Amino acid sequence: MPQTPTSPSLDAALPIYYDLPSFATVEEERRHRQERLAAAFRIFGKFGFSEGVAGHITARDPEHTEAFWVNAFGQPFADISVSDLLLVSHTGEVLHGSYAVNQAAFAIHSGIHMARPDVVAAAHSHSLYGKAWSSLGRMLDPITQDSCIFWNDHVLFDDYTGVVNDPEEGKRIAYALGDSHAAILRNHGLLTVGASVDEVTWLFVTMERTCQAQLLAEAAGTPVIMGAEVADATHDVVGGGFAGWFSAQPMFDQIMREQPDLLD
Repeated sequence: MPQTPTSPSLDAALPIYYDLPSFATVEEERRHRQERLAAAFRIFGKFGFSEGVAGHITARDPEHTEAFWVNAFGQPFADISVSDLLLVSHTGEVLHGSYAVNQAAFAIHSGIHMARPDVVAAAHSHSLYGKAWSSLGRMLDPITQDSCIFWNDHVLFDDYTGVVNDPEEGKRIAYALGDSHAAILRNHGLLTVGASVDEVTWLFVTMERTCQAQLLAEAAGTPVIMGAEVADATHDVVGGGFAGWFSAQPMFDQIMREQPDLLD
C-alpha cells in the first residue's frame, strides 16, 4: 500500500491511499505533466465543458519554466492526447508542435504564468453554469461545504471588454487574480489556477458545480449563508493545494482506465 502523504487539512480526517508524485528526472516530470494535461482535457470533454473552439488548460514546463503546454486551437477536448499538445513560450513562440495556438489561450495564460511563478497550471472554459453565474457579476457565497473551497480564495474580474486577444488583458486578469486560486470573469466564465494540473482540474469542476448549486438554490428560495467562522473552518479542511490534488485523483484514475489512448 502506498505511503500516506502528509496533509495539514485532510490527514486527520480520512485514510489516504495516494502518493504525491515525485520524479527522478525533469523528463519524467515533463511526461507526467503532459499525461495529466491530456487527461484533464478528456475530463473536460466528459463533463461537457466544450463550447466550440473556446477553452484551454495549460501546464508550465518543469525545465523551460517560461513556457507552457497547451491544447491546439480548435481540437475537441475529448480527442486530445499527449502527442497533440503544444509548448508555447511566454512571448508566443511555438517551441514544440505544428498546430495553431488559440490567441485567447496565449493572452490569458501567458499573463498568469508570468505573474505567478507558483502557478504550474491554469484552466478556463465557457462551461454552462460558470458563464451563467458570471453574468451576475457576483462572488460565490458560502452556502455549501463545497462552496467553502472558494471562501476568500476567488476574485471577480469585473471588467469584460470583449474577446481576450490582447496579452495586456491577460496581465490585467492576472493582476486581479492576485494570489487567489480562482476567478469569475464577468460575462465570460471561470478560471482556476494551482500547483498541479490535478488541482486546477478539480477546482474548475467543483467551481462549475458550485455555480450550478447557487443558481438552483436562489431559484428555489433564499439560501442560508454560513458565518465567516464556519466558512473559515470548512475552507481549512476542503481548500488548499493538497486537498485539490487529492480530490482530483478519482476523476483522473477513472479517465485513465476508460481512455488509455490519451497517453498516445
